[in-house]
Amino acid sequence: MKFLDGCKADATADLVYRACPMHLLEPMDLIKDLEPGQVLEILTDYDGALEDIPAWCAKHGQEFMGISEDACGDCYKLYIKKICEEKS
Repeated sequence: MKFLDGCKADATADLVYRACPMHLLEPMDLIKDLEPGQVLEILTDYDGALEDIPAWCAKHGQEFMGISEDACGDCYKLYIKKICEEKS
């Protein structure tokens, strides 16, 4: 897993304190509004997202860029670059 520092995002999904499967459903909706090349930042405290988000990206043709921790260490920040439009 690649660790990032200072990655800039075009949109953010704050999913801290959200139950599974919201860490997959909400980003899926948000990424539809982005243009190819734009970046979605996902804030989450759910450990399962560390495996689920990269797998979702691979399955749906998006680029999982990497991860960082917030300054307080309370949550993870995962970054997805939109590569293509979602396939139906």
